[in-house]
Amino acid sequence: MREAIHPEYYQATVTCNCGNTFVTGSTRKEIHVEVCSKCHSFYTGQQKATSAKGRIEQFNKRYGLENN
Repeated sequence: MREAIHPEYYQATVTCNCGNTFVTGSTRKEIHVEVCSKCHSFYTGQQKATSAKGRIEQFNKRYGLENN
């Protein structure tokens, strides 16, 4: 196995735009992200769920199909 070909591995601090920070392993010492599990709408429950019926109606309207 060749020596000195692998990058250094650090305990990286991840910082989100919302101010949340956590530690993970990475080849970089610091990582900045735009969204995380504390501020993403999927994890916070603020995501609007569209019903299947609404999606079907939207598809039919877009392509000019009649409702059956």
